[in-house]
Amino acid sequence: MMKRDFLGIADWPADELARMLELSKKVKQYPANYHSVLQGKSLAMIFEKQSLRTHVTFDIALHQLGAHGVYLTQADISLGKRESVYDTAKNLERWVDGVVVRTFAHKTCVDLAGAMRVPVINALTDLEHPCQAIGDFLTIIEKIGPVKGKKLVFVGDGNNVCHSLMLLAAKTGMNFVAATPRGYEPDMNVFKLASDALKGSDARIDINHNPKDAVKHADVIYTDVWTSMGQENEREERLQAFAEFQVNGALMAAAKNRALFMHCLPAHRGEEVTDEVMDGAHSVVFDQAENRLHSEKAVLCTLLHGI
Repeated sequence: MMKRDFLGIADWPADELARMLELSKKVKQYPANYHSVLQGKSLAMIFEKQSLRTHVTFDIALHQLGAHGVYLTQADISLGKRESVYDTAKNLERWVDGVVVRTFAHKTCVDLAGAMRVPVINALTDLEHPCQAIGDFLTIIEKIGPVKGKKLVFVGDGNNVCHSLMLLAAKTGMNFVAATPRGYEPDMNVFKLASDALKGSDARIDINHNPKDAVKHADVIYTDVWTSMGQENEREERLQAFAEFQVNGALMAAAKNRALFMHCLPAHRGEEVTDEVMDGAHSVVFDQAENRLHSEKAVLCTLLHGI
């Protein structure tokens, strides 16, 4: 089987992403059918960033698929410091069947993949969070059906989660709006990739600096923390810049009556989202968290078993 990596939504064709989403549904519905598909496989999990959902779900996913995971923190290997990324990659490929990496610089993920003969899975970089997007779209499909022609609005920072959601929206024919303060828009290279992916589709990808205008007719409103890991020194500045971008009852009321609320978590309650919305009837944040397990199984099965 030819080696494939899952470094970003941008790298995968629309039809293969659709198959991955369909596999996510099957894995969730019929888990026993997949219990031994990765029997005897071993994966290294390199985590330079703290994690709850990604760490737990990948660990359990590997176990339930019959594989073994080796968890490595920056304290264990000091990736790129104790020895080069290349040397680390050339060692690991002799022992493991794949690598899951959660890091800061997207280049680290790309460099690992370029040096290794085994698949590399992006479990979060500063550019993309593709596993999150697959789990999120599984959740959206479960709740509102086919996404083509529906509208997803991301309110807040044009960050890695925003990028992956935007790209997957473009490749599934879903309308997408990034509602951000000026100066915090998504990366324009990612925006262009998403816009190019729309060719032949009636869907639209937009950026809007007015959150109440952006969420009109929205089927899904999504937000994330305003200050991500590594941006702590910008916290006060960001609190001021994003003050009008809180997802609260008034903002939800400006969308469709049954609009879903989504958040990749962890949430800073009282900042980007209020308790009223987070714990409200339209919140599916914990369904999203659950679906990370199923979608990551689908990613693992696709890359390591060719399902």
